[in-house]
Amino acid sequence: MIHANKDFVLGVAISTTSYQQVIACCAEWIKEAREARLQKLGTRGRYICVTSVHGIMTARADVVFRHILNEADVATPDGMPVVWALRSLGHSAQSRVYGPTLMLQLCANAEQQGHRVFFYGGRPETLNALRANLLALFPKLQIVGAFAPPFRPLTSDEDAEVIRLITESAADLVFVGISTPKQETWMSAHREQLPSVVMIGVGAAFDFHAGRVSQAPAWMQRNGLEWFYRLLTEPKRLWRRYLLETPLFLPLWGLQLAGFLRYSNEAEQK
Repeated sequence: MIHANKDFVLGVAISTTSYQQVIACCAEWIKEAREARLQKLGTRGRYICVTSVHGIMTARADVVFRHILNEADVATPDGMPVVWALRSLGHSAQSRVYGPTLMLQLCANAEQQGHRVFFYGGRPETLNALRANLLALFPKLQIVGAFAPPFRPLTSDEDAEVIRLITESAADLVFVGISTPKQETWMSAHREQLPSVVMIGVGAAFDFHAGRVSQAPAWMQRNGLEWFYRLLTEPKRLWRRYLLETPLFLPLWGLQLAGFLRYSNEAEQK
């Protein structure tokens, strides 16, 4: 059994993992789910969170969301400050597992292995561009469906229709791109209704790969400056996240390292 170990960063269990390990986990889960379907056996849905400072800070203030992150099968370190935190805990080889890159690598593996993919999130025009761009990169990728949800909560009938679409598509991987914390909440809520599916919350990856939003240069990503680039490109949407929430992370992490904040599980802070 392939699995990712976890360590706590401000009460959130982050996986000490890599792109290769996440891809291997997904392949194993898909194989198990397909075998269970053939034998008409029960199985459970899986979900993967790509976890940034924003996710950790949101979870710190919201115990329900913290539980959702901590229940994830994998919660990758999506930002360099999270990577640095894991390294300071003794995981010296830890590297970033970034949502948009993970999505591309999973699509490459899906093309090779015949895994079927579904997209949930974005706008209709974004999904059309995403499909075209991914098929240009991976011509044999099996894209079996997509759904662009409205910018409001779905009704029970609409939600049931989404479940029907995903189930009838026989999707193996569902990429979810509706931003944190909505995407993690959606995946957790649908885990039982989509028992044969691996869900991956990839945030802004749909917009990046559709060509709607540009990504930060690699050197900015490596040095933990992606937040600054994104703030410059989307100030109205992201100013609160990067100017009010994110700056609190480093001093709080310093307090955890110094032993003033201790986390024995998701609910307990001493």
